[in-house]
Amino acid sequence: MISNQKLNSAFKKLFFRGVGGAFFVSLLTGNMAIAQPRKDAVSYVNPYMGNISHLLVPTYPTIHLPNSMLRVYPEREDFTSDRIRGLPLIVTSHRGKSAFNLNPLATLPEKLTPVQYYSYDQEKISPYGYAVFLDQQGIAVDYAVSHQSALYALTFPEGKNSFLQFNATNGTLSWDGKGLSGSQDFGNATKVFIYVIPEVLPQKVQVLENETLKDGKVATGRSANIILTFANKQPTLRLKYGISFIDAEQAKANVDREIKSFSIKALQEKGRAAWNEALGKIEISAGEEQDKHVFYTSLYRTFERPVNISEDGRYYSAFDGKVHQDQGRPFYTDDWIWDSYRAHHPLRVLIDADRESDMLQSFVRMSEQMPNFWLPTFPEINGDSRRMNSNHGVATLLDAYRKGIRNFDVKKAYLAAKGAITEKTLAPWSGKPAGELDRFFKDKGYIPALYPGEVETVPEVNAFEKRQPVAVTLGTSYDLWCLAQLANELGYTEDYNTFMKQSFNYRNLFNEKTKFFHPKDKDGKFIEPFDYIFAGGQGAREYYGENNAWIYRWDVQHNIPDLIALMGGEQLFVHYLEEMFRTPLGRSKFEFYAQLPDHTGNVGQFSMANEPSLHIPYLYNYAGQPWMTQKRIRKLIQEWFRNDLMGVPGDEDGGGMSAFVVFSQLGFYPVTPGLASYSIGTPFFKEATITLTNGKKFTVKANNVSAENKYIQAARLNGVALQRPELKHEDILKGGLLEFEMGNRANFSWGIPK
Repeated sequence: MISNQKLNSAFKKLFFRGVGGAFFVSLLTGNMAIAQPRKDAVSYVNPYMGNISHLLVPTYPTIHLPNSMLRVYPEREDFTSDRIRGLPLIVTSHRGKSAFNLNPLATLPEKLTPVQYYSYDQEKISPYGYAVFLDQQGIAVDYAVSHQSALYALTFPEGKNSFLQFNATNGTLSWDGKGLSGSQDFGNATKVFIYVIPEVLPQKVQVLENETLKDGKVATGRSANIILTFANKQPTLRLKYGISFIDAEQAKANVDREIKSFSIKALQEKGRAAWNEALGKIEISAGEEQDKHVFYTSLYRTFERPVNISEDGRYYSAFDGKVHQDQGRPFYTDDWIWDSYRAHHPLRVLIDADRESDMLQSFVRMSEQMPNFWLPTFPEINGDSRRMNSNHGVATLLDAYRKGIRNFDVKKAYLAAKGAITEKTLAPWSGKPAGELDRFFKDKGYIPALYPGEVETVPEVNAFEKRQPVAVTLGTSYDLWCLAQLANELGYTEDYNTFMKQSFNYRNLFNEKTKFFHPKDKDGKFIEPFDYIFAGGQGAREYYGENNAWIYRWDVQHNIPDLIALMGGEQLFVHYLEEMFRTPLGRSKFEFYAQLPDHTGNVGQFSMANEPSLHIPYLYNYAGQPWMTQKRIRKLIQEWFRNDLMGVPGDEDGGGMSAFVVFSQLGFYPVTPGLASYSIGTPFFKEATITLTNGKKFTVKANNVSAENKYIQAARLNGVALQRPELKHEDILKGGLLEFEMGNRANFSWGIPK
């Protein structure tokens, strides 16, 4: 029998776990079995996943609300560092440093530096909160975030004064008697503003000049510092603050609107609810716990950006340096479209179509605000940085339009995309007008390459990024296809015919002998001799872009049947896919990654760590081997995406790579953004339900699924047999059930139309 004492103790443990959900108690043969409370979605998020990089940039444990302006994370050299650089107040861009800095001090050192580095312990991070113990200072930190404001609670050792040091780099700080205001310039004439309100007023206000404290209320310069001294009548000091890209008055208005009290608990509960609402758009009701952690962490990362920077109906645009009325529609920016067009934008089309339409309209506004009316490529808070190659914003427009999103000015969007592709230079990392390379591309249908050692003479070409001629030719061929399809949707027949013809330009670099896309010189000759692994220098940029020829061999998303034909048919196509996964690095890891640092997450020459690879495992579907897609996807995700500190294989890019994981674990993926369909892979969960923007629900059910049972034996869509490895977007929008029967042996006949 079970004693009352044991039962009461068990109930107490359940009630004080702090996790919501139902529980039950079963009494079986004298033993008590207590079911674990059901976790809410945000409980599965692990912000530390991928915080130690395989080589380049790690993920960061970002604290923010979905697509919101205020983002922070602890600032340290590396995850393994035992020091943090003050406390963060606002990160102005993905992977950027904190603007402003808060340094709590229990005692003032003899020599006060502009920023403090703290020894720390007991750090805990959730998407909506942060806690850490600054052990040498004896200060406990708790933090909660809202959309444009946040709240710190700092508990100091008893019996001492407490000090708060604020720092602004290249900015100004000022105490007005009730709060601290400040501004900091972070490039392209763009400033971030802050207004801080402490719960109790300080006894003293000082500034730091030349490492000396002086009485004063205004600090300015490359390292502006203000120090507030508080009497420690109560051990916990609370302060709330707002941020703005308009001015300090708006920053104050933001915090006044969003945070009415100094309760950390209340604000964290509000943040938790916001995250559960966002993550709950996809409900995983049955599946392995570790897979759920990977899934919901990946989904959380897709909400990091773009961010809504509308503030009380206004927003500052760095695209023209002016403050605008948002006309009732939020303005979004901070989007690396080269990464995000592939899966990040299509995911939002599926689960948050209204927000996606606002983002696309923001692209239109940016284009109108820039001098040349060109669609952006890398829109950030301080303007369009024009990074990477090609102009894939057009793919986001077409994909959304074909999937039923109409609430954006598609005609203006089309003109902006057309201008970016035909009037702006195609040279990577450049916003200059079209020049010599572009005239050549228009005439010959490819970007010409230089021979090793040949001197670059084209002024638009970036000295480090080079021409990337194969990557640009292939990427622009896809962009031209997107432009042609959008022209066709809008009835622009002449444009459709012109751009559709140019969308085949990838053929101009196809080497019939080797079956690779191979750079040509200006006279139409292939660059030879040539090494498809190592040619092209750092990041293969002289010919490709970050990845080598083995990855760009498959970069014809818009015309896969033609790519199969070029390679000699389905059998050879599959042979070449397998060859990529089996071809070794060719040199030591040290040598390989020294030249190709973005090309990590290797399986042979395949790289799971960079966005141009994401669609490749799905290509078996197009060549009569869907069972190989199922095998590859399950293996790749299990090997390279894990719920641990090294659980992301490369640069995650603020949702660009994580969206691939979300789609793939659901069981389908948008191989060709711009086509209103998805390629079926292999589902990871017994049941997953997507709540669509139209209010309907679409459920993916996988009977008998497991790590071993990864192969589809049969599939039914709303009870009707599904024989093609393809899912139409219109079928998802109707709601319903996609049901799979799974097994541990490949069904070689499923997915091959008869």
